[in-house]
Parts: sequence; C-alpha cells; structure tokens
Amino acid sequence: MDLASLVLLAGAAFLAGLIDAVVGGGGLIQIPALLGVLPEAAVSTVLGTNKLSGVWGTAAAATRFAQRTRIEWRAALPGALAAFLCAFLGAFAVTQVSPEILRKLLPGILTAVAAYTYWRKDFGSIHAPRPADVRALLAALAVGAAIGFYDGFFGPGTGSFLIFLYVRFFGFDFLAASACAKLVNVACNIAALIWFSFSGHLIVWLGLSMAVFNVAGSLVGSHFAIRHGSVFVRKLFLVVVVLLIARTSYDAFWPH
Repeated sequence: MDLASLVLLAGAAFLAGLIDAVVGGGGLIQIPALLGVLPEAAVSTVLGTNKLSGVWGTAAAATRFAQRTRIEWRAALPGALAAFLCAFLGAFAVTQVSPEILRKLLPGILTAVAAYTYWRKDFGSIHAPRPADVRALLAALAVGAAIGFYDGFFGPGTGSFLIFLYVRFFGFDFLAASACAKLVNVACNIAALIWFSFSGHLIVWLGLSMAVFNVAGSLVGSHFAIRHGSVFVRKLFLVVVVLLIARTSYDAFWPH
C-alpha cells in the first residue's frame, strides 16, 4: 500500500472519529475510503477492519463523555448488555437471510427520523429523563436488543438511531443521548469484532493504524459536543442523517 493511500485512510479515520463521537455515522466516511483503497478485499474484511478502527474511537468518546458529563447508566448499561448479545444474533442472521428488504426500507425510515427531528424544534433540547422504573428498564433492554441486532445484521446509521431512540423514549437531550449511544455502540462493535476475528475477516495492522487517527478525531468530536451542547449535536445529527439518506438510497436503488 502506497503512502498516498495511507494518508487518505488516516484522514478518513480522523474525520470518521470526529463525526461518530458526536452523532454516529462515521462509517459513512471510513468504509468508502477502505473500499476505495482495498478494491480486491472482501466486503466482510473491509467491515471488520472498519470495526477494529472504530471501536477504539467510540470507546475513547465514551470515556470522555463519562468524565465530563453525567451518564444515564440506568439506560446505558442494560442497553449495552442487550446490544452485545443481540449483535451476535444479527451477525448470524445475515448469514441466513438477505438484508435486501431492509436495505430498501432504510432510506424511508431515516427520512421519517429526519422529518420528525426537524419539525419538532424542541426535540432533544431539554433533558427531562423519564422515571427510573421497570418500564424504563424494559425500554432500555428493547432499544439495546433492537439496535444490537440491526448493527450485526446490517449496520448503517446505528449510532444515529440510538441517539434518536434515547431522545424519543427516555426524554434525554441530544448530548445525554449521544453519551449513552457511545456505550451501547462500543458493545455492538466488540461483539462484531469477536465475530470478524473468528471468521478471519480483519486486516489487523491496518485497523490498528487507523485506530490511532480515529481516536484523535473522536477526542476532538467529543470535546466539541460537550462544549457546544445539545443544539450543536442536534444540528450535526440532522446533517448526518440526511447524508445517510443519500447514501442508503444510492445503495438500495442505484444500479451497481
């Protein structure tokens, strides 16, 4: 691999870490870069290498949020546990069932998320958590299980979906939701990495090299999120979801 390709991947990893630390969606940047540099590699190897890079950045962002903001552990921990377990089920399911139907539905789902967030101007602006009762615990487990399975089965927009669901069903503002999403995302990524490791779909040296830049971007992104608060996170969330709509629409409907 030549120097220009390495520089491209380092830049992509940094930018992916920055975006992912705030609202998720880093795969929008990192995966196309890997596919461009490694055109002969299996898609599963590209996804595994992306996870190996991204898990370190997500973990760094989660640590930064835990140090600087209040983490809603009652929602994050059950969600992370359920996500870890269900990500394995999703990874197994994708070997049995084609995700093609979900691929075509995803742009519409993301459009509904973007429209709801845009028209509800107060959505995620106030941190007013729901009571910590059995219903909240069950909701945390359900969110973690659903997103964990989705991440293992398909994956695009996992972090953004988590943020939306934590705002919608738990009453969190965007900053608190982003902090919780990082913890659940780490669990998903670790589960996926275990799967990719056993199946041999990893370029370890490349994933770890990119991880250095992904962590650097993640620290910058989490700093901006904490400093500028929920208004900043909400705006970036909408931008990333619109980009996800464009990307998933292209993947689903444009002839390849």
